[in-house]
Amino acid sequence: VTLAEAEEKLASADAGNVRAIGGSFALVTRRGDSVFLARSLDRPLRYFLAKEPQGPMLVVAESMREIADFLAGEGYGHQFHPSYTRMVPAHHVTTIRLVGCPDPSPTYERFLVPASEPMGKDLDAIGRRYVGALRQQLAKWLASVPAAEPIGVLFSGGIDSGSVFLSVYRELLERGESPARLKAFTLSVEGGEDLGQAREFLRRLDLEMFLEPVEARAGDLDPLAAIEAIEDYKPLDVECAAVNLTLLQGIRERYPEWRFLIDGDGGDENLKDYPIEENEELTIRSVVNNPLLYQEGWGVGTLKHSLTYSGGMSRGCVRTSVPARLLGFVGFSPYTAAAVVEVASAIPFGALAQGDHERLYGLKGEIVSRGVRQVLGFEMPVFPKRRFQHGATSASAFRSRLGGEQKAYRSHFLGLYSTSGV
Repeated sequence: VTLAEAEEKLASADAGNVRAIGGSFALVTRRGDSVFLARSLDRPLRYFLAKEPQGPMLVVAESMREIADFLAGEGYGHQFHPSYTRMVPAHHVTTIRLVGCPDPSPTYERFLVPASEPMGKDLDAIGRRYVGALRQQLAKWLASVPAAEPIGVLFSGGIDSGSVFLSVYRELLERGESPARLKAFTLSVEGGEDLGQAREFLRRLDLEMFLEPVEARAGDLDPLAAIEAIEDYKPLDVECAAVNLTLLQGIRERYPEWRFLIDGDGGDENLKDYPIEENEELTIRSVVNNPLLYQEGWGVGTLKHSLTYSGGMSRGCVRTSVPARLLGFVGFSPYTAAAVVEVASAIPFGALAQGDHERLYGLKGEIVSRGVRQVLGFEMPVFPKRRFQHGATSASAFRSRLGGEQKAYRSHFLGLYSTSGV
């Protein structure tokens, strides 16, 4: 749809119209005294309500810094504090009426609704639908990329980046376009294990010629720069963003004109592939009974939902999207697309896992590899899961630069505004 059409859908009385937009978006439009905001899972959208003598002033931007700088320029910098900013929750239309005192409260209406009926337990059928949805999204995205532009995949050789790479490769072949425009970029910080895994993944499929290692030193990892970029302080997101910044900086230095990148972000969230034991708030029952838990956190209106940051991937999207934007790339995370998330929400995780953690963790490899076999025609290698920040770096490099405590990261984040004059 065009931007004007998307704005009309956003301002309509039916939030379901926003679901028809598809793709990746962050939108805001106004009708009278009502402002409507919505975003897809992969992009941040923030707002701040300031006070002018004549009434409220709503500032909407991607980042807190943009909001702070704008307010300072208007003479309202003293009103700003990062905790007063609000993140539009993904998959909802947020409506704010600018009607003066008292401050208006936003309302939320969901436009992506989890599947009401679960799929059956046939893993072949589940994999076919899931990878089929992935390929459809990548085909639509690829159609929007100029044919002369190269395409990079942020590639670890894991399940998500591997299936994304193979989907794009297959799509290029079937469109009659040269796959030579495709590269698999793999970061190795002083000997990270991902490089060997990526090479083995591609070697088994006779595609090793697409691999392009990006070597870096431990000193290139800068968690404080990551905090400043993503405007957050959760250690796992800071670590991931720091590693991502290092990879993207390496690509940018080597290819000053490169634009288009894709990645597998969102795949872990869709197929619930996180160690439950590492989070004291979670049980396997809470994970399998909440279809969008990892995408949206505990959800809008719940006690644990952060108005400043949102929750789940809705909060963590900045670890991928912001580094790409800062370094001039156009990024796309197809596993965050609404059509793919909807399929994932219909997978009967409870019935398949039957209360067994290890069985739950094993489902991802089973589902995606079966889907890749049927939809793409490849026998995709499946390796044990590693987080991006652990696989891209050696253990010594990680220890020397990452792994800081949330308290210290939060202190650095708040310090960004304590001396800025706003």
